[in-house]
Amino acid sequence: MSLLKRVFTWGKSEAHAALDHMEDPIKMAEQGIRDLRKDLSEAMEGLAKVKAQTIRTRKDTERQKEIAADYEQKAMMLLTRAQQGSLDATEADRLASEALSKREGAIERATVLSKEMTNLERMGGQLDNNIQNLKHQISKWENELQTLKARAQVGKATRKLNEQLAQVDSTGTISMLERMRDKVQEEESLAEAYGEMAQVERSVDDEIDKALGGSAQLDQSDALLQLKSRMGVGEPLVIEHESPVLLEKK
Repeated sequence: MSLLKRVFTWGKSEAHAALDHMEDPIKMAEQGIRDLRKDLSEAMEGLAKVKAQTIRTRKDTERQKEIAADYEQKAMMLLTRAQQGSLDATEADRLASEALSKREGAIERATVLSKEMTNLERMGGQLDNNIQNLKHQISKWENELQTLKARAQVGKATRKLNEQLAQVDSTGTISMLERMRDKVQEEESLAEAYGEMAQVERSVDDEIDKALGGSAQLDQSDALLQLKSRMGVGEPLVIEHESPVLLEKK
């Protein structure tokens, strides 16, 4: 049961985190700019392809024009040779007609390619303008995003500081400091009390020494005599002298 509860709690927290992530405007703006940059990259790739196709179409148009001019030149040479008698006139007319037909075909292809090239150039120009506008907008939005991120960081720090000032004792910091101050005052009071007690003891000893003549030490000789008296050592012998009257009786 507890395991299921923990799993449910974890899933709930993950859902809230995902929701917060989705609702974060800065992250959403960053994602939007990334999407725009992806679109810009694709647009630039498309523009490159359009330009490459335009270049190929222009070259093909010029090539068809050259082919048409070449067939026209060949038809003129065939007619010239027939006029000079070096080529049968009927054959020259037939070949010249074929050359002119090919010339017309090349001209038609050149015309179609020219129109296609015009459309490609117009498309490329529009695409290039869109890309330049998109680049400008992305640069502008990136600068605005950097400014907004800086403002958001300052606002978040300011809000946090104001919350701490508004609820300065919310974490028990002030209570802890009060207890520490009381403990320090108690220790200081005990130290002062012990100091006064030590001073009293020293004062009593000073009074005793003063009453004994300024010193608590007994005289050396007095101390020695008292020690010998307690030990029974060196006690003086007492000799009683008999009177002369008693000596005469004896």
